[in-house]
Amino acid sequence: MNHDKLTQLVRQSTRDVFGTMLGIELLDADAYIQDSAPGPSEGVMALIGLAGQWAGSGTFSCSAASARQIAGQLLMQPYEAIDEEVLDAIGEVTNMVLGNVKTSLEEELGPMGLSIPTVIYGRNFTTRSVAKSRWSVVPFVCMGERVEVHLCLAPSKEAGGLTRLAKDQLSAVLSILD
Repeated sequence: MNHDKLTQLVRQSTRDVFGTMLGIELLDADAYIQDSAPGPSEGVMALIGLAGQWAGSGTFSCSAASARQIAGQLLMQPYEAIDEEVLDAIGEVTNMVLGNVKTSLEEELGPMGLSIPTVIYGRNFTTRSVAKSRWSVVPFVCMGERVEVHLCLAPSKEAGGLTRLAKDQLSAVLSILD
């Protein structure tokens, strides 16, 4: 899975969610590759894990002002501060965007699982991934502010074969047939 294909999937999924669920038109900014996890940062960031024969992580990040605007559009009320509802809304938007990306990826990469979003809010935080992978960064302009979707995806250690559970189940079936 290459950067251009990931960028295309992220752009389409993000535009669909923002257009349909939020009534917000996004403007594309230039996508690029980053050799480390997103950060340092401030504002709001939601992280989601992807697992299957290909595995990785995805993030959605924006400023606190953008988070309040996005939550306001989703929940149809204004927000003056970051609170539980705003954080939950950003988690839900992230889940929808990256869930759509996952669904599109499954057509080529097979079944994938998606974790529950973890949402971080604050100033001067840094994220780090233990895996040394390249991140596709897909930025947008949303109501005058920058928002970004980051996606890191690579063949899992079990890629090209079965998962450990599937191998154990296959071994059990084969031993019965012997």
